[in-house]
Amino acid sequence: MHASPHLSHVTDHYGIPTSPPVPFLDVDVVDDKPMFIDPHAVRLSGGPQPFAAQAVQCLETFFHEVTACVVSQRQSDQARGLALLQRFEEPWETRLGLAAAGFHGHGGADDVGTWIWNALSGDLQALLRVGLLTQVEDIPLFVEGVGVDITSDLTTRIIYQPLADFTAAMVAQYPQFTAGAHTTRRVDKQVWDPSAKAWVMAQVELPVAAGGELLLVPKDWARPSLLLNATRFYETSVLSHVQLERASRTAQGRLLKPRKEDLKGQEDLARGRETILEVVMRAYRDQINVLRDFKTFVDAKYEPLDEQDIARKLA
Repeated sequence: MHASPHLSHVTDHYGIPTSPPVPFLDVDVVDDKPMFIDPHAVRLSGGPQPFAAQAVQCLETFFHEVTACVVSQRQSDQARGLALLQRFEEPWETRLGLAAAGFHGHGGADDVGTWIWNALSGDLQALLRVGLLTQVEDIPLFVEGVGVDITSDLTTRIIYQPLADFTAAMVAQYPQFTAGAHTTRRVDKQVWDPSAKAWVMAQVELPVAAGGELLLVPKDWARPSLLLNATRFYETSVLSHVQLERASRTAQGRLLKPRKEDLKGQEDLARGRETILEVVMRAYRDQINVLRDFKTFVDAKYEPLDEQDIARKLA
């Protein structure tokens, strides 16, 4: 999307009242905004239904299909797994994210899909085989170069059909979407079919704003950063586990743990995916699931963004 001298949020563009608040992200229909669809937020949101359940089913079946191809010995499965990860286009219809940081900013969907495949079929295959790496939102914790922008693009593509269904429900709920000169457009889009476990072409009907189709997003599905991000994982659960590994006891039985700040300065604990992978696998050998503990920690602290936070991010 191109820069605009004025703001034109969905509610402004269509004349939709904002009291009570609308259930979708009130994005600017012209300019992209730095909010991102977070697969773990989709999972934790619990709604709106049935769209959240459908989205989670898409995420689960897609990741399961890709990872089954990773661990398969058949060359045809390997080729299929790579192809599944390369079938992404820039999902600009949401007006979310930063175009320069998404697929196009990293050389295109083929390149990004190849990075992820190479990581999953290489160093990360051990995590898959022992059942540690189980969800789409685990990818940015372990794959270098995959952050909030690419994760959001990837997620948007996988859950495109539930987003389109949610958009249709909003068009039915708010007649302003089709009032006056406002129209919808029927278009063919690539979507993930969880029953066929394949990418298929589907016809969806979307509102048209500023010359392009508009895909509405439930407001609890997007955030300014990922709930499960590599920095947060490293600084909490990963370093906490190392503290316990390297702790000692005094003669009186008191546990002495090294400071996290001191650990960060050690060469074998440098911030990055390599350290994360090494610590997670070492902990697993000691029958400790650091990734599961991290998710438990994140889930306990999860709170949806409030209306003011969302409005500031979309301003």
